[in-house]
Amino acid sequence: MATLKKSKFLEGAYIATACIIVSKILGIIYVIPFYDIIGTQGGALYGYAYNIYNVFLNISCVGIPFAICKLTSEYQALGQDDKKIRMYRLTTSFVLLFSLISFLACFIFAGPIAQLIIGNIKDGNKIEDVVFVIRCISVALLIVPITSVKRGYLQGHKFISQPSLSQVVEQFARIVVILVGSFLIMKLTGDVKSAVGVSVLAAGIGGLAAYIYLSVVVRGGRDALGLGKPVKSTRAEDRQIIKDVVVCAVPFIIINVANTLYSSTDMILVLNTLPKLGFSSADTEFVSSVLTTWGTKFNAIISAVSTGLIVSLIPHIVSDFTKKNMDMVNSNFNKCLKMIIMIIVPLACFISVMSNSFWTVFYGKSEIGSNMLRLTILVTILDCLYMVMNSLMQSLNKKYFVYVSVLSGLIANLALDIPFMYLFKAMSLPAYYGAVIATLLGFLISNTISMIYLKKTLSLEFKETVKAIPLAALAIAALVAVGLVCKLFLPIDSESAITQIFNIAVSGVLCGGVYLVISFKALKTILPAKILKLLKIKH
Repeated sequence: MATLKKSKFLEGAYIATACIIVSKILGIIYVIPFYDIIGTQGGALYGYAYNIYNVFLNISCVGIPFAICKLTSEYQALGQDDKKIRMYRLTTSFVLLFSLISFLACFIFAGPIAQLIIGNIKDGNKIEDVVFVIRCISVALLIVPITSVKRGYLQGHKFISQPSLSQVVEQFARIVVILVGSFLIMKLTGDVKSAVGVSVLAAGIGGLAAYIYLSVVVRGGRDALGLGKPVKSTRAEDRQIIKDVVVCAVPFIIINVANTLYSSTDMILVLNTLPKLGFSSADTEFVSSVLTTWGTKFNAIISAVSTGLIVSLIPHIVSDFTKKNMDMVNSNFNKCLKMIIMIIVPLACFISVMSNSFWTVFYGKSEIGSNMLRLTILVTILDCLYMVMNSLMQSLNKKYFVYVSVLSGLIANLALDIPFMYLFKAMSLPAYYGAVIATLLGFLISNTISMIYLKKTLSLEFKETVKAIPLAALAIAALVAVGLVCKLFLPIDSESAITQIFNIAVSGVLCGGVYLVISFKALKTILPAKILKLLKIKH
């Protein structure tokens, strides 16, 4: 099949990252008109639906593509092609059943879930509105999970391009429905609830578009994927395969559910705590929507890098680990760490420094919004490391310790959220900072535990990464310094989006230029060979 081409680790990582970044950029750009269409209260309602949807989505499918990817790579390395094919077919049936159960649970229990979310809010969105949008978005649970099965199977064969492109297809279709649907409803009826309902229903329509695209890809590559031949197996073998998938998927599900629970926990505790600290219902819902929807749009671009790393990392790590090639495992892991340090950290620091400009461009002038973005974007650095670390441990069959790492951080966040909000209030600082700092500490605890465990049990070395830190730190410090100097001379307090775009462009060129000049030597070590050859640069 000529259209399917296997990718090497770094190439796959950059292909996946590029597609995810395009998808996330689309997800940010549409927010500008969408925010104007539905307003702050509609944005909060949209955030309620998506947070609950993400929890159910994580339970029903997030672990599945990673599990299929891991097991496909493992069976491939062991030459067990029949088992691989049977696993794909059984998992497809299993996920269809589980998707139906998830849909029914989300749809039927939308009432109690809405009551849990609203808490002490009296003047904001009504419970019946929250119930309506949760039921609208639950339809996507019938479609998106089965799409993830096809993505995982392709990625397990190291075919990275098509699954990554399917995410762009999904996002594009979703955004078209969101903008056209919400605009028409608001113009015709002015009903915010209905506009948000159509907007969240778009998740299912986008999933359907991606499913159709991947179905065509898989059908065209049946021979390359081993799906063109009949495979026989016994019931005992089928039960064992399903057990392998479930055992493999559970840790990935826990990782992603826990990640979603960070924002869901913050959302619920913020909604219940800030009114007690003197915040109005409008400000409380706005803070909640920043944590769950509007602020996360910026975080998503940075998280795209870690997602791209994971997509490419898992099949290579599993294959090398199965073949006992620990040198390659260690090498690829260090490349991941260096990409986080050299790409994610400077990008997050730049957005943090220019948070006021970024927020004004997309949502208009807001002190609360820009202040929160300044901190939440830095939390994303630890979130990215958290996803990579736990995916690595799962790929290396250290699933039980994943539970320890994930739950330790989640419990810390849950325990510290409310006390920290009261503490920051007592310190005459914005109380909502407490929720952000609690999340930061939760991720820090999880990552520290994981690093120590990997060092002690698998003897993974971080020497390559440590060598890159001094130069990276110098380059990042210079970037931040240039950004702060730019803010002294640029009209940073302007309410004009055009002016703020100019500010971002000028500071971006200067900060980026300084960073590239200082860090170029280290950056060369994380660029794929093809890119270096294209640029005529020697490694």
